[in-house]
Amino acid sequence: MRFLVTGGAGFLGAALANRLARAGHYVIVLDDLSNGRAEHLDTAVTFHQGDVDNVPRLWSLLQGVDCVYHLAARVSVAQSILHPRDYTRVNVGGTVSLMEAMRDTGVRRVVFTSSGAVYGRLPDQPVHESDTPQPDSPYAVSKWSAEQYIHTIGQLWSIETVALRIFNAYGPRQSLPVSHAPVIPRFLQQALTGGSVVIFGDGQQTRDFVYVDDVTAALVSAATAVNVNRQVINVGSGVETSLDNLVNEIETVTGHTVNRIYNGEKSGGVPRLVADVSRAQTLLGFRPFTSLAAGLRRTLQEDERFSGLVE
Repeated sequence: MRFLVTGGAGFLGAALANRLARAGHYVIVLDDLSNGRAEHLDTAVTFHQGDVDNVPRLWSLLQGVDCVYHLAARVSVAQSILHPRDYTRVNVGGTVSLMEAMRDTGVRRVVFTSSGAVYGRLPDQPVHESDTPQPDSPYAVSKWSAEQYIHTIGQLWSIETVALRIFNAYGPRQSLPVSHAPVIPRFLQQALTGGSVVIFGDGQQTRDFVYVDDVTAALVSAATAVNVNRQVINVGSGVETSLDNLVNEIETVTGHTVNRIYNGEKSGGVPRLVADVSRAQTLLGFRPFTSLAAGLRRTLQEDERFSGLVE
């Protein structure tokens, strides 16, 4: 098949693009490199630097494409609170531009990466796709809005659409910016370098950590699965892990005792969040094979930033 992966030089995008290329597909990546790295892509992947909001550029890249994976997005919850207009422009506006370009070029399916963050603060766990989202950040609002746009435009123009709500994905080569870094690479780096782990809140808030290979398996399945049109599908591990227990696992796999500092003055986010993955199992044949301990070990072994620090 012929695929376009927007945001394909980012953490999830590069893992997906490389997996598709290694399976023998023709893969085109579009990424503005604001958060991605083209050197993480296999040589078999055709890379183009550019903005997903550039419709004429999309017209040229979409010629002959069988399916689009739309991953291009701003992804920091904290940054979205500071810059909601930018998140609306990229995450919503870029999605609408892509759908227009797909309509114009006759591409028939898009797989959109949404986020478990759209659920917000729901009392009942695990969360199911039929639950009404209560997004609590501009990032979450932008992802939920983009879901509505792809399905509505898809319905109007007979484009097959499926949205995968990805929970807390992690694995090798996940970005580690100076501010607002994802929790797992940040905690691993601090544990391996003797730094203290700062936990916002009391450490009892829970998340669903899902390994990158499990996520890309679900994405690959979504390109050809039947009966997924207009569907929203959770992709997580289905396992609820507190931040304190995450640090316990990190101590075990690194062999380092971690000094924990609890910052009760800053919110730790929603109290609980874990995915019901039964719909993914039914529609995508999805099975989250990688345990948290195994995923952390593979991240340490395969990420050059950490492998040299492990004793």
